[in-house]
Amino acid sequence: MSAERVPRYQQLKDQIIDQITSGDLKPRDRVPSENELVESAGVSRMTANRALRELTSEGYVERRAGSGTYVAEMKATSHLLEVRNIADEVARRGHAHRASVIRLEQVRAGRGVAEALDIEHGDDLFHVLLVHYEDGLPIQMEDRYVVTDFAPDFLEQDFEATTPSAYLSEISPLSEAEHVVRAEQPNEAVRELLEMHDNEACLVVARRTWGRGRPVTFGRLHHPGSRFELTGHYTPPRGSARQAQDI
Repeated sequence: MSAERVPRYQQLKDQIIDQITSGDLKPRDRVPSENELVESAGVSRMTANRALRELTSEGYVERRAGSGTYVAEMKATSHLLEVRNIADEVARRGHAHRASVIRLEQVRAGRGVAEALDIEHGDDLFHVLLVHYEDGLPIQMEDRYVVTDFAPDFLEQDFEATTPSAYLSEISPLSEAEHVVRAEQPNEAVRELLEMHDNEACLVVARRTWGRGRPVTFGRLHHPGSRFELTGHYTPPRGSARQAQDI
């Protein structure tokens, strides 16, 4: 379709989308207002309003009352029922993953972690704290503990080059996993690492995984609530369709 036949509001939308996808407009950047679009693009107020309204409904921008219109932050998606490597998830979305290691150390197990891993309070554990980024925006803080004899070379790994999940999966296939999901208000340290807004809630996944027949890792994965969501899909076992209809 020629440019002349494309509605003017769609042309305006496409221009803004091009600026977002090219990186000229980044998440949280202000988008021109209706008045500014009318003046700079030479369109009617109705055209500018429709372009911004549709960009909002499609998730490209968000309009804040009394403040203006801003490029929406990316909302990363993870699967609730499966354990996946976050670097692979980011790559499937066509984006760039990187990680920044905050701590990599050997520690003594506290009571809560010891109970989760079925070990003694005070036993040695490996601990890694790192932040995962998607196209430069932090989407997850991973705070993970690992049983030492399961991964004796854990502290020698470069977790900015490969994720803990990928490394641990190479050692031994995952046999079982448990997820507990809750919303929490993060402390200041978490808020700063994840570049979160004041009063923004975290989506926290407490993950325990088993290998070789026993629990071997326990971690808490913090995600900014405004840019992360969990999805899940369940298919009932064969022959249970009638039961599923009653749920």
